[in-house]
Amino acid sequence: MSGPVQEPDRECSDDVLAGVEAREGRRTSVAGLDVVRVLPTKGRRTVGAWCFVDLMGPVDAEQPDPLEVGPHPHIGLSTATWLLEGEALHTDSLGTEQVIRPGQLNLMTAGGGIAHAELAARPPFRGAQMWIAQPEGTRHGRPAFEHHAELPQVEVGDATALVFVGTLDGAGSPARTDTALVGVDATLHGGAVTFPTSAAFEHAVVPLDGRLRVGPEVVEPGWLALVPAGVEELRIEADGPDARFLLLGGEPLGEDVAMWWNFVARDRVELEAAWRDWRDRTDRFGDVSSALERIEAPVPPWVRADG
Repeated sequence: MSGPVQEPDRECSDDVLAGVEAREGRRTSVAGLDVVRVLPTKGRRTVGAWCFVDLMGPVDAEQPDPLEVGPHPHIGLSTATWLLEGEALHTDSLGTEQVIRPGQLNLMTAGGGIAHAELAARPPFRGAQMWIAQPEGTRHGRPAFEHHAELPQVEVGDATALVFVGTLDGAGSPARTDTALVGVDATLHGGAVTFPTSAAFEHAVVPLDGRLRVGPEVVEPGWLALVPAGVEELRIEADGPDARFLLLGGEPLGEDVAMWWNFVARDRVELEAAWRDWRDRTDRFGDVSSALERIEAPVPPWVRADG
Protein backbone atom coordinates (compact mmCIF):
# COMPACT_ATOMS: atom_id res chain seq x y z
CA MET A 1 0.00 0.00 0.00
CA SER A 2 2.98 2.30 0.45
CA GLY A 3 4.14 4.45 -2.43
CA PRO A 4 5.57 4.71 -4.90
CA VAL A 5 6.54 8.33 -5.32
CA GLN A 6 5.67 9.52 -8.82
CA GLU A 7 6.96 12.33 -11.06
CA PRO A 8 4.67 15.11 -9.71
CA ASP A 9 5.73 14.21 -6.15
CA ARG A 10 9.42 14.78 -6.93
CA GLU A 11 8.74 18.30 -8.18
CA CYS A 12 7.48 19.54 -4.81
CA SER A 13 9.43 21.93 -2.59
CA ASP A 14 8.85 23.52 0.81
CA ASP A 15 7.73 27.08 0.15
CA VAL A 16 7.24 29.48 3.06
CA LEU A 17 3.60 29.56 4.21
CA ALA A 18 2.09 33.00 4.69
CA GLY A 19 -0.70 31.51 6.81
CA VAL A 20 -3.13 28.61 6.66
CA GLU A 21 -3.28 27.40 3.06
CA ALA A 22 -5.47 24.73 1.41
CA ARG A 23 -4.18 22.25 -1.18
CA GLU A 24 -6.13 19.80 -3.31
CA GLY A 25 -4.86 16.21 -3.38
CA ARG A 26 -3.99 14.30 -6.53
CA ARG A 27 -5.75 11.12 -7.57
CA THR A 28 -3.50 8.23 -8.49
CA SER A 29 -3.37 4.42 -8.26
CA VAL A 30 -1.32 2.05 -6.10
CA ALA A 31 -1.46 -1.67 -6.93
CA GLY A 32 -4.80 -1.12 -8.63
CA LEU A 33 -6.27 0.74 -5.66
CA ASP A 34 -7.46 4.32 -6.19
CA VAL A 35 -5.85 6.72 -3.73
CA VAL A 36 -5.74 10.46 -3.15
CA ARG A 37 -2.21 11.73 -2.48
CA VAL A 38 -2.37 14.84 -0.32
CA LEU A 39 1.35 15.01 0.53
CA PRO A 40 3.70 15.84 -1.17
CA THR A 41 1.74 18.62 -2.84
CA LYS A 42 2.46 21.79 -4.76
CA GLY A 43 4.64 24.02 -2.62
CA ARG A 44 5.01 21.52 0.21
CA ARG A 45 7.14 18.36 0.37
CA THR A 46 7.12 17.86 4.14
CA VAL A 47 5.11 18.78 7.24
CA GLY A 48 7.51 18.24 10.07
CA ALA A 49 9.03 14.90 9.09
CA TRP A 50 5.78 13.69 7.48
CA CYS A 51 6.69 13.43 3.79
CA PHE A 52 3.95 11.31 2.22
CA VAL A 53 0.24 10.80 2.86
CA ASP A 54 -2.04 8.61 0.71
CA LEU A 55 -5.74 8.26 1.47
CA MET A 56 -6.79 4.77 0.35
CA GLY A 57 -10.29 3.64 -0.60
CA PRO A 58 -13.10 3.14 0.04
CA VAL A 59 -13.01 0.07 -2.18
CA ASP A 60 -15.89 -0.77 -4.48
CA ALA A 61 -17.89 -3.61 -2.91
CA GLU A 62 -18.23 -5.18 -6.35
CA GLN A 63 -14.46 -5.84 -6.40
CA PRO A 64 -13.89 -8.40 -3.64
CA ASP A 65 -10.33 -9.39 -4.60
CA PRO A 66 -7.65 -8.56 -2.02
CA LEU A 67 -5.17 -5.74 -2.50
CA GLU A 68 -1.81 -7.38 -3.08
CA VAL A 69 1.47 -5.44 -2.84
CA GLY A 70 4.44 -7.74 -3.32
CA PRO A 71 7.85 -7.41 -1.67
CA HIS A 72 9.38 -3.97 -2.23
CA PRO A 73 12.14 -1.99 -0.50
CA HIS A 74 12.44 1.23 1.52
CA ILE A 75 15.28 3.37 2.88
CA GLY A 76 15.39 6.44 5.09
CA LEU A 77 11.77 6.48 6.29
CA SER A 78 9.18 5.01 8.60
CA THR A 79 5.88 3.80 7.16
CA ALA A 80 2.84 4.48 9.36
CA THR A 81 -0.16 2.38 8.36
CA TRP A 82 -3.54 3.53 9.69
CA LEU A 83 -6.78 1.75 8.76
CA LEU A 84 -10.29 3.18 8.93
CA GLU A 85 -12.02 0.01 7.69
CA GLY A 86 -10.93 -3.57 6.94
CA GLU A 87 -7.69 -5.28 7.84
CA ALA A 88 -4.30 -5.94 6.28
CA LEU A 89 -1.41 -8.36 6.73
CA HIS A 90 2.12 -6.97 6.88
CA THR A 91 5.19 -9.18 6.30
CA ASP A 92 8.78 -7.95 6.16
CA SER A 93 12.42 -8.98 5.88
CA LEU A 94 12.80 -8.95 9.68
CA GLY A 95 10.47 -11.96 9.78
CA THR A 96 7.44 -9.97 10.94
CA GLU A 97 3.90 -11.16 10.18
CA GLN A 98 1.36 -8.76 11.63
CA VAL A 99 -2.35 -8.17 11.01
CA ILE A 100 -3.52 -4.59 11.49
CA ARG A 101 -7.09 -3.44 12.14
CA PRO A 102 -8.73 -0.02 12.59
CA GLY A 103 -7.46 1.86 15.64
CA GLN A 104 -4.09 0.09 15.54
CA LEU A 105 -0.74 1.33 14.26
CA ASN A 106 1.89 -0.49 12.21
CA LEU A 107 5.15 1.46 12.22
CA MET A 108 7.99 0.10 10.10
CA THR A 109 11.32 1.92 10.19
CA ALA A 110 13.58 1.30 7.20
CA GLY A 111 16.88 2.87 8.28
CA GLY A 112 19.51 1.69 5.81
CA GLY A 113 17.13 -0.78 4.18
CA ILE A 114 14.13 -3.06 4.65
CA ALA A 115 11.65 -4.85 2.39
CA HIS A 116 8.02 -5.73 3.03
CA ALA A 117 4.79 -6.94 1.45
CA GLU A 118 1.16 -6.09 2.19
CA LEU A 119 -2.07 -8.00 1.68
CA ALA A 120 -5.31 -6.17 2.44
CA ALA A 121 -8.74 -7.81 2.50
CA ARG A 122 -11.58 -5.99 0.76
CA PRO A 123 -14.34 -4.98 0.89
CA PRO A 124 -14.55 -2.93 2.97
CA PHE A 125 -11.09 -1.39 2.93
CA ARG A 126 -10.10 2.18 3.70
CA GLY A 127 -7.17 3.83 5.37
CA ALA A 128 -4.15 6.11 5.23
CA GLN A 129 -0.58 5.24 4.36
CA MET A 130 1.98 7.73 5.62
CA TRP A 131 5.74 8.09 5.44
CA ILE A 132 7.94 9.82 8.01
CA ALA A 133 11.39 10.94 6.80
CA GLN A 134 14.18 9.87 9.11
CA PRO A 135 16.75 12.48 10.16
CA GLU A 136 20.46 12.17 9.51
CA GLY A 137 21.07 10.66 12.94
CA THR A 138 18.94 7.54 12.34
CA ARG A 139 18.41 7.13 8.61
CA HIS A 140 21.42 4.84 8.15
CA GLY A 141 20.53 2.71 11.20
CA ARG A 142 19.04 -0.73 11.58
CA PRO A 143 15.51 -1.46 10.39
CA ALA A 144 12.74 -2.09 12.92
CA PHE A 145 9.03 -2.83 13.18
CA GLU A 146 6.48 -2.18 15.91
CA HIS A 147 2.74 -2.81 16.23
CA HIS A 148 0.57 -0.90 18.68
CA ALA A 149 -2.86 -2.40 19.31
CA GLU A 150 -3.70 -0.04 22.19
CA LEU A 151 -3.35 3.70 21.74
CA PRO A 152 -4.35 6.60 24.03
CA GLN A 153 -7.57 8.51 23.47
CA VAL A 154 -8.32 11.99 24.77
CA GLU A 155 -11.36 14.26 24.72
CA VAL A 156 -10.58 17.80 23.62
CA GLY A 157 -13.71 19.91 23.79
CA ASP A 158 -16.28 18.32 21.47
CA ALA A 159 -13.64 16.19 19.74
CA THR A 160 -12.48 12.64 20.43
CA ALA A 161 -8.82 12.17 19.49
CA LEU A 162 -6.86 8.93 19.14
CA VAL A 163 -3.15 9.71 19.38
CA PHE A 164 -1.08 7.32 17.25
CA VAL A 165 2.20 9.27 17.20
CA GLY A 166 3.56 11.81 19.66
CA THR A 167 1.54 13.62 22.34
CA LEU A 168 -1.64 15.70 22.38
CA ASP A 169 -3.10 17.33 25.48
CA GLY A 170 -1.21 14.99 27.80
CA ALA A 171 -2.02 11.75 25.89
CA GLY A 172 1.15 10.16 24.53
CA SER A 173 1.54 7.35 22.00
CA PRO A 174 4.12 4.63 22.72
CA ALA A 175 5.23 4.65 19.05
CA ARG A 176 8.82 5.47 18.15
CA THR A 177 9.63 8.97 16.95
CA ASP A 178 13.00 10.05 15.53
CA THR A 179 11.98 13.73 15.48
CA ALA A 180 9.37 15.74 17.38
CA LEU A 181 6.04 14.67 15.83
CA VAL A 182 2.32 14.34 16.39
CA GLY A 183 -0.23 12.19 14.58
CA VAL A 184 -3.91 12.15 15.62
CA ASP A 185 -7.14 10.66 14.28
CA ALA A 186 -9.89 12.97 15.55
CA THR A 187 -13.66 13.11 15.28
CA LEU A 188 -15.34 16.45 15.90
CA HIS A 189 -18.95 16.04 16.99
CA GLY A 190 -20.23 19.27 15.46
CA GLY A 191 -19.27 22.80 16.37
CA ALA A 192 -15.60 23.66 16.78
CA VAL A 193 -12.56 22.55 18.73
CA THR A 194 -9.33 24.28 19.66
CA PHE A 195 -6.35 21.94 19.90
CA PRO A 196 -3.38 22.91 22.05
CA THR A 197 -0.41 22.75 19.68
CA SER A 198 3.30 23.41 19.86
CA ALA A 199 4.36 26.71 18.30
CA ALA A 200 7.50 24.90 17.10
CA PHE A 201 5.39 22.56 14.95
CA GLU A 202 4.00 23.00 11.48
CA HIS A 203 0.75 21.06 10.89
CA ALA A 204 -1.48 19.53 8.26
CA VAL A 205 -5.20 18.91 8.75
CA VAL A 206 -6.43 16.09 6.48
CA PRO A 207 -10.25 15.62 6.35
CA LEU A 208 -11.45 12.02 6.19
CA ASP A 209 -15.23 12.48 6.54
CA GLY A 210 -16.99 15.82 6.42
CA ARG A 211 -15.95 19.34 5.57
CA LEU A 212 -13.85 21.50 7.89
CA ARG A 213 -12.90 25.11 8.35
CA VAL A 214 -9.29 25.63 9.39
CA GLY A 215 -8.59 29.31 9.89
CA PRO A 216 -9.92 31.08 6.80
CA GLU A 217 -9.81 27.93 4.64
CA VAL A 218 -12.56 25.38 4.00
CA VAL A 219 -11.26 21.88 3.24
CA GLU A 220 -13.02 18.60 2.47
CA PRO A 221 -11.88 14.99 1.91
CA GLY A 222 -9.25 14.89 -0.79
CA TRP A 223 -7.74 18.20 0.39
CA LEU A 224 -5.48 19.27 3.24
CA ALA A 225 -4.93 22.48 5.17
CA LEU A 226 -1.31 23.49 5.80
CA VAL A 227 -0.64 25.40 9.02
CA PRO A 228 2.73 27.15 9.51
CA ALA A 229 4.77 27.01 12.70
CA GLY A 230 4.07 29.64 15.34
CA VAL A 231 0.49 28.55 16.13
CA GLU A 232 -0.08 27.65 19.80
CA GLU A 233 -3.82 26.93 19.46
CA LEU A 234 -5.41 25.48 16.34
CA ARG A 235 -9.14 26.03 15.88
CA ILE A 236 -10.98 23.57 13.63
CA GLU A 237 -14.67 23.91 12.85
CA ALA A 238 -16.97 21.17 11.50
CA ASP A 239 -19.42 21.92 8.73
CA GLY A 240 -21.93 19.27 9.84
CA PRO A 241 -22.77 16.96 12.76
CA ASP A 242 -19.56 14.89 12.64
CA ALA A 243 -16.24 15.38 10.92
CA ARG A 244 -13.29 13.01 11.07
CA PHE A 245 -9.77 14.12 10.20
CA LEU A 246 -6.07 13.51 10.68
CA LEU A 247 -3.95 16.11 12.45
CA LEU A 248 -0.29 15.65 11.51
CA GLY A 249 2.53 17.88 12.69
CA GLY A 250 6.09 18.22 13.77
CA GLU A 251 9.14 20.41 14.01
CA PRO A 252 10.46 21.30 10.54
CA LEU A 253 12.84 18.55 9.46
CA GLY A 254 15.58 21.05 8.61
CA GLU A 255 17.05 18.71 6.00
CA ASP A 256 16.42 18.63 2.25
CA VAL A 257 15.10 15.21 1.24
CA ALA A 258 15.27 13.50 -2.13
CA MET A 259 12.40 11.09 -2.85
CA TRP A 260 12.16 8.57 -5.68
CA TRP A 261 10.07 5.39 -6.01
CA ASN A 262 10.02 3.86 -2.48
CA PHE A 263 13.15 5.58 -1.22
CA VAL A 264 13.79 8.69 0.88
CA ALA A 265 17.38 9.94 0.78
CA ARG A 266 19.33 13.17 0.41
CA ASP A 267 20.59 12.98 -3.18
CA ARG A 268 20.48 10.96 -6.39
CA VAL A 269 23.67 9.10 -5.52
CA GLU A 270 21.97 7.48 -2.52
CA LEU A 271 18.77 6.83 -4.47
CA GLU A 272 20.66 5.18 -7.30
CA ALA A 273 22.68 3.00 -4.90
CA ALA A 274 19.46 1.74 -3.30
CA TRP A 275 17.94 1.04 -6.73
CA ARG A 276 21.01 -0.97 -7.80
CA ASP A 277 21.05 -2.94 -4.54
CA TRP A 278 17.41 -3.92 -5.02
CA ARG A 279 17.90 -4.70 -8.72
CA ASP A 280 20.99 -6.80 -8.00
CA ARG A 281 19.36 -8.61 -5.04
CA THR A 282 22.14 -7.79 -2.59
CA ASP A 283 21.79 -8.52 1.12
CA ARG A 284 20.89 -4.91 1.91
CA PHE A 285 17.10 -5.35 2.02
CA GLY A 286 16.80 -9.01 3.03
CA ASP A 287 14.13 -11.49 1.95
CA VAL A 288 10.40 -11.37 2.58
CA SER A 289 8.51 -14.61 3.18
CA SER A 290 5.60 -13.93 0.84
CA ALA A 291 3.84 -15.73 -1.99
CA LEU A 292 3.32 -12.37 -3.69
CA GLU A 293 5.47 -11.44 -6.66
CA ARG A 294 8.49 -9.27 -6.01
CA ILE A 295 8.10 -5.71 -7.33
CA GLU A 296 10.96 -4.63 -9.56
CA ALA A 297 12.06 -1.01 -9.48
CA PRO A 298 11.90 1.10 -12.63
CA VAL A 299 15.11 2.61 -13.94
CA PRO A 300 15.63 6.06 -12.40
CA PRO A 301 15.04 8.72 -15.05
CA TRP A 302 18.54 10.13 -14.58
CA VAL A 303 20.19 6.72 -15.17
CA ARG A 304 20.82 5.25 -18.59
CA ALA A 305 18.70 2.15 -19.20
CA ASP A 306 21.89 0.10 -19.72
CA GLY A 307 23.54 1.53 -16.59
